[in-house]
Amino acid sequence: MKKTYLIIAISIVLVQGCYTAPPYPPSSHVSVGVGYPGVNIGINFSTYPDLVQIPGYPVYYDPRVDSNYFFYDGLYWVFQGDNWYASSWYNGPWDRVGYYDVPAYVLRVPVRYYRQPPSYFRGWRADAPPRWGDHWGRDWEQRRSGWDRWDRGSAPAPAPLPTYQRNYSGDRYPRAVEQQHTIRSEYYRYQPREPVAQQYFKPRVQQEQQRQQDQQRQQDQQRQQEQQRQQEQQRQQGQRQQEQQRQQAQQIKQEQQRQQQQKQQQDLERKRAQPEAQGQDQRRKATQQELNRKKKATQEESDRKKKEEDARDRYRQ
Repeated sequence: MKKTYLIIAISIVLVQGCYTAPPYPPSSHVSVGVGYPGVNIGINFSTYPDLVQIPGYPVYYDPRVDSNYFFYDGLYWVFQGDNWYASSWYNGPWDRVGYYDVPAYVLRVPVRYYRQPPSYFRGWRADAPPRWGDHWGRDWEQRRSGWDRWDRGSAPAPAPLPTYQRNYSGDRYPRAVEQQHTIRSEYYRYQPREPVAQQYFKPRVQQEQQRQQDQQRQQDQQRQQEQQRQQEQQRQQGQRQQEQQRQQAQQIKQEQQRQQQQKQQQDLERKRAQPEAQGQDQRRKATQQELNRKKKATQEESDRKKKEEDARDRYRQ
């Protein structure tokens, strides 16, 4: 029985040793449940956090908070609910960052500095980074190959803490993203190295200009498409007009051909009818001549007979 208790006690000590953290008391200046525009992850510091650099890493963490809260390359990073979130201000608003885009130095932070480690961290070495490849799968491991291999001597210097944000707490905390960008551009000159961090540090004016350029480009594309559509309509309308004109010209040509053929037919019929008319005239003339001849002969015969009768009459007398 004693051996059994001894084994259980040793197991508990070994498990707890995986999460050994520096002996800092919990901070009293953080509360949960308040969110700002963006993603609500339940973090709300009443004052600026107490950030401490992790030895040998260009990353800060707050040992007094009960959350996985870090600072790297000018941004605040929080690991919560198996997701990573980033913000340029210590109380957000927070943006979710995809697994493939989280900077390698943030992923390399040893397990011991996670103040609220998830259950699957259990059994992992406290002085080594979380085994993200085992958790997120082979595809992530292949795309982020080499993330856990680095030369500690070539690690970059940590970004300066944006301590100007100490002056903005409670009701003074800027909740509008535009206001945050304006204040940060005035007090914080650091230029980040990581692509994901550079997006946060792009001046708001540039973002607005980019948005306007994208909008103008979209409008130009729509206008060009509209022009192309109108040109296509005009081309089709022109083709229809040409087709109508062609059909009209063809109809006129066909009508002219029909009239010409009709005229030719009439001429041909006229030519055919002309000899017959001439023959009728000739026959009419011949008949008239024959009638005239017969009439003349009859008249002559009548005159002859009359002369003979006159002659007989004179003879008798």
